[in-house]
Amino acid sequence: MIAIIDYDAGNLKSVEKALLSLGEEVLITREREALLRADKVILPGVGNFGDAMEKLKSYGLVPVIQELAERGKPFLGICLGLQLLFERSAEAPGVEGLGILKGEILRIPDGEGRKVPHIGWNSLHLQNGGRLFEGLPEGAYVYFVHSYYLKAENPEIVKAATEYGVTIDASVEQGNIFACQFHPEKSSQVGLKILENFAKLEG
Repeated sequence: MIAIIDYDAGNLKSVEKALLSLGEEVLITREREALLRADKVILPGVGNFGDAMEKLKSYGLVPVIQELAERGKPFLGICLGLQLLFERSAEAPGVEGLGILKGEILRIPDGEGRKVPHIGWNSLHLQNGGRLFEGLPEGAYVYFVHSYYLKAENPEIVKAATEYGVTIDASVEQGNIFACQFHPEKSSQVGLKILENFAKLEG
């Protein structure tokens, strides 16, 4: 059973649909006990960092997510879900993130010929042996929608990067915690393979 954390994020249903297409059993919930019973947990997300943290707090989900991380259960953050796992974001100065991983979220700089938000397909540079990318080739394309990007404190946790005027840490892995800045649920066969790899992880 894969649980998707329900805090009114916009991409819940598309993540659920992708997992169901892989034959996975999926539950969308914000109930603590249901999340702790699940084999794996996904934190999706689109929107504003500050608003999302406020929602997680209002639903009492922050301590639950901390507990899930400590228990060693495979946990996947997607898009804003990746950003929330870190300490802070330039999108919401003064708002503390979950702080499970070390690093900061910065705004993609404006530049000639570069549109912000970054919307579209970019190729991944794979590095440091990420388990989500087993069976995928270097340069595989995935779909991004974001205005802010991760700069991880420890480069060794970065498993995939992409270039968009700056080097974007596109995916990280530390112990049982996995996260992707891109949307695997919208990234065609490559994205489904990433979700399949996550679903096969041992808890």
